[in-house]
Amino acid sequence: MSKRLFAIVSVLVLASFILAACGPSTPAYTCTDKIGCVTIKPGEPVHIAYGLVVAGPNETLGIDSRNGIEIAIADAGGKILGHDIKFDGQDTGCSAETGQAAATKLAADPTIIGVVGTSCSSEARVGMPLMSKAGFVVVSPSNTAVDLTEAGNANNYPGYLRTAHNDKVQGAKAAEYAYNVLGIRKAATINDGSIYADGLQKVFAENFKKLGGTITAQSAVDPNQTDMSSVLADIAAGSPELIYLPIFQPAGPFIILQAPKTPGLETVKLMGADGLFSPDVVTAAGDSIEGFKVSSPLVTGAAYDAFVQKYTTKFGKAPISIFHAHAYDAFNMIKAGIEKVAVQQADGTLIIPRQALRDALYATKDFQGLTGVLGCTPTGDCANPVIGIYEYHKGQYPPTLIFPTQ
Repeated sequence: MSKRLFAIVSVLVLASFILAACGPSTPAYTCTDKIGCVTIKPGEPVHIAYGLVVAGPNETLGIDSRNGIEIAIADAGGKILGHDIKFDGQDTGCSAETGQAAATKLAADPTIIGVVGTSCSSEARVGMPLMSKAGFVVVSPSNTAVDLTEAGNANNYPGYLRTAHNDKVQGAKAAEYAYNVLGIRKAATINDGSIYADGLQKVFAENFKKLGGTITAQSAVDPNQTDMSSVLADIAAGSPELIYLPIFQPAGPFIILQAPKTPGLETVKLMGADGLFSPDVVTAAGDSIEGFKVSSPLVTGAAYDAFVQKYTTKFGKAPISIFHAHAYDAFNMIKAGIEKVAVQQADGTLIIPRQALRDALYATKDFQGLTGVLGCTPTGDCANPVIGIYEYHKGQYPPTLIFPTQ
């Protein structure tokens, strides 16, 4: 063998050893997702954010949900597909103005994969155009307004889903309880101008009338109003037996305090909804809270009991609102979607196609959540909606479940 031939053979042999040691080259991934991909390099975190009300009169609603997410992250070991989870967020304030400001900040961060939020439906209506355009998946634990998941509605945005119930369910259940269990035949409603309250009182009124009842008034108050005398006097003129007020704080407790002192309403029954499921309502309403009822989600089971124990251990108190389990499920749905669609590179790089992630979430079926077995519609309703009726007693929280009876 000539020296030249020997050299060529030696180079080829050496090359074969190098290829064998390094393995075949992995072709670079080309993102073809129609709304883009997020590339997470080795050592970088998977960024999931929250958009929840965590300050102000309704803060227990969002803090409770954020607590549920933190437990879900802990249960996941703080990682998704080997990458640490980065969890932060924005206070959405439970109003359109603050919700839009928070969504603007979230949408400006291209590292965010998904958002657990919003708390209030009014925030979603103004925030979703921004977060949808940014390519996020947004899974709300507590939005319940009908229009947000209504097919063809301008407020149903791509990328939006919720683990909370649809108010079509809650409003009907509240009406059925009032008519069939309490024997109410004349009712009035009060909303505070929010999408949530107005939509829910409409569903209640429609179902109550279908059952044979009479709606004597459908009134409105300002969310920050403190003197309810005028609106309560107008309602008293119709002699209702019950007032349904599916509103938020601080307006709710003022009505609870002032209604029994209004001539003609001394014995009227008062019922709210999940927006008034909070220890702050007990504090604000004082002794007048006795007998006040709320319609709200009902979550039971061994897995939920174990979750509550973790919550109590971690935060030093029992859950402070009603959507903690829904937030836990919302995070885990996003996590499961990422695990389904992410492309993992040999060096640890993670590539997450945004539209594929949305598609995976909308395709959710038979998902074992704390709130039940979840499955999503094409417009984002994913809940297993079970509604209970609860009754407050002075100095006590949480309120007692009174329907269905256990």
